[in-house]
Amino acid sequence: MFSSPRFSATLTHLILGLAFSTHLIRSLMGWPGLLGALACLVVLAALSMVARRQSIEWHGLLPLSILVFLIWCALSVLWSGYALRTVGGVGYQLAFAFLAIYIALVRDTIQIVRATGDVLRVLLALSIALEVLSGLLLDLPIAFLGVQGNIVTLGPIQGIFGSRNVLGLISVIAAVSFIIELRSRSVRPGRAAWSIAIAGMGLILTHSPVFVVVASAVGVAALALYWLRRTPAENRWLLQLSLLGTAVLAALVVFVGRTSIIGALNAGSEFETRSSLWREMWRLVEIHPLEGWGWVGTWPQNVSPYGWLDFVTKSEHSSALNAFLDVYFQVGLVGFLSFVVLVTLAFIRSWLLASNKRPVVYVWSPLVLVVLLVTSAAESTALVEFGWLLLLICSVKAAQGQSWRRMLKPSPRNSLDG
Repeated sequence: MFSSPRFSATLTHLILGLAFSTHLIRSLMGWPGLLGALACLVVLAALSMVARRQSIEWHGLLPLSILVFLIWCALSVLWSGYALRTVGGVGYQLAFAFLAIYIALVRDTIQIVRATGDVLRVLLALSIALEVLSGLLLDLPIAFLGVQGNIVTLGPIQGIFGSRNVLGLISVIAAVSFIIELRSRSVRPGRAAWSIAIAGMGLILTHSPVFVVVASAVGVAALALYWLRRTPAENRWLLQLSLLGTAVLAALVVFVGRTSIIGALNAGSEFETRSSLWREMWRLVEIHPLEGWGWVGTWPQNVSPYGWLDFVTKSEHSSALNAFLDVYFQVGLVGFLSFVVLVTLAFIRSWLLASNKRPVVYVWSPLVLVVLLVTSAAESTALVEFGWLLLLICSVKAAQGQSWRRMLKPSPRNSLDG
């Protein structure tokens, strides 16, 4: 049973469903319920992996970039001032990492895209339905989920995801998955059309200025890949260099003109909240610049220095609202550099695969990584739960096709590298 493709497919749906609905599960059953469900999935994935061990290439199983980052986060328990919290945070991180590696090993990319699409169709439809129930039918908030019923005023809404920014992020990932499904003819056009419509509705009704930028970045990346994939192979490297130069120049222009862009997006209040938090974090980073304060993942409110940051900024935070600064704060310069290597290798490899491989499904990984990386400037979602899961899935799948250790073996079946 554990080695059957149907079991792997079902388990993949369950893993993705749990990763994307952690806020809903915590709201219904609390942390014990979520951790119990996560532990069950880890056990089932382990049994399935053991049952399928003959079909998995174990040489170079775990990408080195992932391994280095995970080891450093685990080692931070040695200097953490909140050792038990670090052990819990590392365990939570490792559980999702294991599930991500399981999915990447036993499912093809198109199967992962289909499973992601199936899960997000249900969760986005449920979110819109609850917003309609709260705002139009009952005219009452659903307090335990944080749903305010603002759909009656056309937003902002958050659905079952806990915040409008998370809903916006998931809506963009869903739109990418639904379009890839349509382009690869994995689903019927009618199903793809209403799926894209509900993802667009979710994105628009969040009223989140952050995801105007994210959606624009994904659109530009998609057009660049479209151009690359239709350029003759002998001229592709020159276009790649041109696109790289343009991206660097655009990043510099955005950085220089960030104040004007923030004003144009009417995101001043959100940026001011982040700015005050970041200033205080930078001051505290100087105390432990190399090793950081210790890994926790999602911030605990009653532990120093996180309680102090809430006190200074006069608001509660569960993250640094910036993935890269969050990593730097928690695991220092060493952890930051290892994380940058992880995401850089994942993006470059997935981009090259999407540029050179004919099947359109290869476009999914780089576009999802664009979503996660651009969002990382304003959220820390890429470090926990579904963001971390997708980051590692994309990293492992990219390493399967672009592995230096694979080149060292004469005829590998499924060698992975990082």
